Amino acid sequence: MRFASIGSGSDGNGTLVQSLEGTLLVDCGFSAREALSRMAEMGVVAEDLAAILVTHEHSDHIKGVARLANLCRIPVYATWGTWASKLNGVLDEGLLQLISPHEEFAVAGLQVQPVPVPHDAREPCQFVIEQDGKRLGLLSDVGSVTPHMVESYQNCDALMLECNHDLAMLSEGPYPPALKRRVSGPLGHLNNRQSADMLSQLERTAMQHLVIGHISQKNNHPDLAMEALLSDAICPESIIRLATQNSGFDWLTVEPRTETV
Repeated sequence: MRFASIGSGSDGNGTLVQSLEGTLLVDCGFSAREALSRMAEMGVVAEDLAAILVTHEHSDHIKGVARLANLCRIPVYATWGTWASKLNGVLDEGLLQLISPHEEFAVAGLQVQPVPVPHDAREPCQFVIEQDGKRLGLLSDVGSVTPHMVESYQNCDALMLECNHDLAMLSEGPYPPALKRRVSGPLGHLNNRQSADMLSQLERTAMQHLVIGHISQKNNHPDLAMEALLSDAICPESIIRLATQNSGFDWLTVEPRTETV
């Protein structure tokens, strides 16, 4: 199993997860044309996609989903709330695969466990994707950390974790007060400290890759996010990568776990 990003941030998100049986696109916050162009840079064409998984209905995650799916006949996996909010009436219903945020499903040889999360959307969820005991966690667009989230993301071999904003930069930044309250609120986005605190609660001995995702270009800086995640020796710097808005990140492979004797 390997994964890559075609872009991560408030202007558009998309994550590729690939097994020997096919490729998943998790979210498509770009136009269909832009998404296809970005995927091509990763060596992926539309025919490779076994499915599109959607976390929630905000435009930076769902903008191109219906157009891309309809055009290329790709199944779309989404909760009822996400479908009702933005996909109803625009997505060919023959392509819709309704999922429960509490029930695991299988696609392209991968086991996908949705994780319900606190965010200001209708029925949002994030995902833990597993193959042959290897676990990839995808977590963004979360306003606060719940016990269920901590339980769900234990023992990940790879984790893409939102570090959306630095509280001081957000407070002093250009956003209007209402938007600042939304971003920093319990249904908004994780700040650097919240992400570090959650990471400290996870069993990380198997972790090969930690990717900083959904970082705000106006209210955060990669150095601040890195500093928070490195504090108190939460994780080694060597495993941390940054997902950027313009180019995401290139393929990272989740290697089989080393057996201990």
